[in-house]
Amino acid sequence: MSAYYTAILQGSALTVGVSLCALMVSIVLGLAGAAAKLSGRPVLVALATVYTTIIRGIPELVLMLLIFYGGTIGANNFLEWMGSEATVDINPFLAGVLTIGFIYGAYMTETFRGAMLSIPKGQMEAAVSFGMGNVQAFMRITAPQMVRYALPGFTNNWLVLIKATALVSLIGLQEMTYLAKQASAATRSPFEFFLFTAALFLIYTTVSLLVLRRLNARYSLGTKRGTL
Repeated sequence: MSAYYTAILQGSALTVGVSLCALMVSIVLGLAGAAAKLSGRPVLVALATVYTTIIRGIPELVLMLLIFYGGTIGANNFLEWMGSEATVDINPFLAGVLTIGFIYGAYMTETFRGAMLSIPKGQMEAAVSFGMGNVQAFMRITAPQMVRYALPGFTNNWLVLIKATALVSLIGLQEMTYLAKQASAATRSPFEFFLFTAALFLIYTTVSLLVLRRLNARYSLGTKRGTL
């Protein structure tokens, strides 16, 4: 039995890897989506709105299977149409990272957009008037303040994202949920292994919550909090 628990622990490292890589993808897409929605350009606003609306309305499981299986079939059909005999197999790790990152990029878009709207426009205008470029003004003026406003929503998105990595077990990625299923099938003792996996997820989310709370406290220094 100990060998199965060891394998699940090793698989948990892959779970963390998928989570962190997907988080990076979601942050990039979230910043791009928020910038598009606030750009004032109708085409960009429409594209970002369609992205957030559709992605938030489709279950993660459906998107995961659609990208993994549908993407493979689509790529192979395209190569066949081009006259190539090559075939494409989408890597489960890459499929999981891109799918989860793509999904939670839509949620990050709304989180970052709300944070940006919380910062007075006059600050960016003042920075530009002092000779800063738009990128420099964003990095030095907007971004540090945006972190404080975005952290509560970012925390919720991250905690849900970690748990969503369990879905990648359905496409054959041998992370801890997949290994727990294998151990359960081999030993016919599903309760122990899934309880162990649940405990690992709880540990990851608890540690994440503690770290993000400290980060929130750091970025809230010097701000006046209202009282109810």
